[in-house]
Amino acid sequence: MSEIADNAGRCVNTDTDVAAMERRLFRSMCVVVVLAVLISVPLAPWRVTTGLLLGGLLSLFNHHWLRTSIRAVFNSTLAGARPRLNAARYVLRYFIIASIICAAYLLDMVSIVATLAGLCSFAVAVLAEAVAQIYFAIAYREET
Repeated sequence: MSEIADNAGRCVNTDTDVAAMERRLFRSMCVVVVLAVLISVPLAPWRVTTGLLLGGLLSLFNHHWLRTSIRAVFNSTLAGARPRLNAARYVLRYFIIASIICAAYLLDMVSIVATLAGLCSFAVAVLAEAVAQIYFAIAYREET
């Protein structure tokens, strides 16, 4: 019980922690995409490599677009203005991504499975962040 009382006054996530986590997620996504492409170059056909690259780039684009949209909504809300967030912006993002994938697939430039695997770079980055957070929680836990 003393551990709970010791932690009662602490804020769990500060703004700097969230910003650092966002940077780590983006960096992890970049590393995952680069590693996947570098590994696939000598081992897989070129359509797989281009599919991984396209999916990874679209994943980075999607993450950036979502992050900036959400930040704009919260900044306008904090400023006292009514947030202007249309559902069309979210749907538009997915239509753009789907049309790029469809065009690349119809031009026979990518493997659709590899493209979907490249789009999963965010999931791999989140898992890496979770493992890092578990490690830091165990390694630097508070001694009583």
